[in-house]
Amino acid sequence: MDLSVVDLSPVPPGGTAAEAFANTVAAAERAERLGYSRFWVAEHHGRADRLAGTTPEVLLGRLAAATDAIRLGSGAVLLNHYSPFKVAEAFGTLDGLAPGRVDVGIGRANGSPAADRALGTSRRVENPNEDHEERIRALVSHLYDTYPDGHEYADLGVPRSGESPPVPWVLGSSPASGEIAGTLGLRYCFAGFIRPGFAERAFAAYREAFDPGTLPGGPDEPTGMLAINAVAAETDEAAARRRAPAEAVYKRMRRGDLGDSTPTVEAAIDELGGVPEPTPATLDAGEWPRSVSGSPATVAGLLEQLADRVGVDEVMIQHTVPDHDDALESHALLAEAMDLDSRA
Repeated sequence: MDLSVVDLSPVPPGGTAAEAFANTVAAAERAERLGYSRFWVAEHHGRADRLAGTTPEVLLGRLAAATDAIRLGSGAVLLNHYSPFKVAEAFGTLDGLAPGRVDVGIGRANGSPAADRALGTSRRVENPNEDHEERIRALVSHLYDTYPDGHEYADLGVPRSGESPPVPWVLGSSPASGEIAGTLGLRYCFAGFIRPGFAERAFAAYREAFDPGTLPGGPDEPTGMLAINAVAAETDEAAARRRAPAEAVYKRMRRGDLGDSTPTVEAAIDELGGVPEPTPATLDAGEWPRSVSGSPATVAGLLEQLADRVGVDEVMIQHTVPDHDDALESHALLAEAMDLDSRA
């Protein structure tokens, strides 16, 4: 099974965006050496004190200069905020900086009302699924230069490397996103750290709707990836401590208070009233935890179980680990457990 990483560029406690981005660059370089397949960066708005990752198309340019082989992409670029042509230009430029190794992960999300107003984004769309599907079609048509002669956009081009164009992925956390990905014949990544209980239904909708060849850049058969929050340490108990910040952040989200920063392990344990229970090595049928933790052997087994349930061969790791060194150690332990082809 392949492993990949999505990085949110968390701001260290008391730190700055500059430190957050330096950590992201270091994590990408380490992921490449460890044998991870791809390294994606996220887009969040209105949380800059906590998450510096607001503009993946800018950060990916820096990562292109710092890496040689690992695939780079967005997890996700939020297409409801932007012109598909402008996004295509940005990712065409990235393809010129990292020829043949760029993924364009496409999602949608609303932020706070203030953030959406500042971005010029309407929060009320009459047919949101149709709108999202049409925007994806437009983006891919620009990237692959497939507008027919006579179309008003036929003469518009985007920068190209001369190698394979950016590969489109549809990202989401619901059966609706799976259906859109399948209808368009594109690859699909499910965000299991958002609404894990929908994973099996979303992939079923994807496979049922899959229509190969609808758009360029798609696979010949359904191709998916599961993104989950996972963290490893030497023992199950130590890993459960590292998982505490993720559990605390989720608890904050449920009450609508994200706080000014990601809590440290100690602060998260205080918020939770204790260390989270270790994730069991074997999950019950239908059990979909929002985050998992464990020793390398435990986490490897958990990833295999969850990937098998939805029929995918790749898992993308997202985690909320405020200590950068702990995060890198977790990546290394997972790579070893999954027997990745290390370049170290």
